Amino acid sequence: MIIDSHQHFWQLNQPFDYNWLQESQHHRICRDYLPPDLKPHLDSLGIDRTIVVQTQHNSEETKWALELADENNFIAGVVGWINLQDEFCENKLLELTDHPKFVGIRHVVQDEPDDDFIVRPDFLRGLRVLEKHQVPYDVLTRARHLKHVVTLGQELPELPLVIDHLSKPKIRDGLIDDWASELRAVAQFPNVFCKLSGLITEADWDEWKPSDLKPYVDTALEAFGPKRCMFGSDWPVLELAGSYERVHKSLVEVLGSITDSEQDQIFGTTAQTFYGINA
Repeated sequence: MIIDSHQHFWQLNQPFDYNWLQESQHHRICRDYLPPDLKPHLDSLGIDRTIVVQTQHNSEETKWALELADENNFIAGVVGWINLQDEFCENKLLELTDHPKFVGIRHVVQDEPDDDFIVRPDFLRGLRVLEKHQVPYDVLTRARHLKHVVTLGQELPELPLVIDHLSKPKIRDGLIDDWASELRAVAQFPNVFCKLSGLITEADWDEWKPSDLKPYVDTALEAFGPKRCMFGSDWPVLELAGSYERVHKSLVEVLGSITDSEQDQIFGTTAQTFYGINA
């Protein structure tokens, strides 16, 4: 089974906050993106299933995404959102776990004004609820937050964690050393995985080449190994800087001559295991 571990849907007439799409730099993707828009890309590349990931701090978006998953067999799972700072978040979580395609929770930490948000006591309390119920958590942070992911590894050793977009290294600027050392520190915790996703939008949108991505992918693969790395397209955000097909082809090129087993892990087995996806 080939799995895209990270993609999104949005529909502008839904009652969600799509203000970020109105920003001038996002005009290329300021339109509806729904399952019929994605399916031809999957079919062209032989991708079997996908994981839909939240974009909103809104439980209604999670319900909407789960409805799309019910209607489309290729959607294997939904990473949704609940307010983890709510002392009663366990009740909300248990409502979601009743749905067979609910597979995880994410919070857009990268945009929080407080750089220490993810390690605040009230947020950690919510993450412990996820740990209690073995619900995976997608970590959306920037490179400067990786030190806090080390804290999560220490404090929550039984919580399945996956770092989205390699924590957004500054590929455009060619900066790697500090990010790489922090990523290696995170990789020492066996419950932490990473997504080889969202990299072209951290590079030069108009001029990037696969070789720009290679040092970052190589670092992640060396640190985590293929059993803890998974392919994610970050569609449709990727359309700011390229096409679905080009992103997929570029990752295959960057990975080079890996074994068939390693390729199977990165493009399917790792995500299937991490999110508990049935064949």
